[in-house]
Amino acid sequence: MSEKIRRLTQFVSALAINAHFFVTGQAPIYQGNLKHLCVPVLNCYSCPLSVAACPIGAIQSALSTMRPVLRAGGGLHLGIYSLGTIGMVGSIVGRMPCGWLCPFGLLQDYLFRIETKKFQIPEWMGYIRFAVLLAMVILIPVLLVDAMGYGETTFCKYLCPVGTLEAGIPLLALKPELRRLMGPLFAWKFIVLVLVVAWAVLSSRPFCRTLCPLGAILGLFNKASLFRLDFDPDTCVQCGACRTICPTGVSFFDGTHSPNSPSCIRCLKCYSICPVHAISITIEKGKGSIQCAPGKNAS
Repeated sequence: MSEKIRRLTQFVSALAINAHFFVTGQAPIYQGNLKHLCVPVLNCYSCPLSVAACPIGAIQSALSTMRPVLRAGGGLHLGIYSLGTIGMVGSIVGRMPCGWLCPFGLLQDYLFRIETKKFQIPEWMGYIRFAVLLAMVILIPVLLVDAMGYGETTFCKYLCPVGTLEAGIPLLALKPELRRLMGPLFAWKFIVLVLVVAWAVLSSRPFCRTLCPLGAILGLFNKASLFRLDFDPDTCVQCGACRTICPTGVSFFDGTHSPNSPSCIRCLKCYSICPVHAISITIEKGKGSIQCAPGKNAS
């Protein structure tokens, strides 16, 4: 039942975030007040359907314009707001938006259903997303600037496949005059998108596991969030069901990962499938906590 609810939540989230259905070629990008709302998933600001802002894009925009803004006596309100949104969501549910809300995560889930030979993603590749966060989202936009002090939104410009899929391709379809401006950069971004899509057919959620900087940030909150998972090794029967069903390769039973690993997207598949209820949910409540597992009463 929980998997059906999760799938429904993913579709509702994708529709809610991308609800600008009255798109025209003259004004393809929604510019209303909702665009100031920052959602805790990757969803390109320039997508014709998008009604909300991407937190990584907002943070990069703030960092890349930090020097000119500070010189002019302004503040980094957009970047602080975006970080605050991520921090608030992360402190409550950790990386759960990756598993329950992200449209690109939903796409990867369906791509992986295509029948073909599957490949495991090496554990070490999970650290790449932290390098992407540090280098492409934070350091390069701040340190590599032009003569006016402006940096580049490096992740959005050179790597993010979500922007190509949701914004680049649709805008080219809506505004044919943009096609003459296509060059090596769009070709590169299109190649990245094709590679990520192909990889998602062969491996489960590769972008989430190796490249997504938002997932890297939210994952850091998993151990400290109000919503957490707990694992009882004494109850576990070593069946390996949790590892088999996990879309990000997290494994509790053999001690490879903790129940609140930064790689866990809190999809709760392991919670639902465990035959002996060795995995439970803990929700902090003031000085106490509520704990529950399938088939058990909350305590």
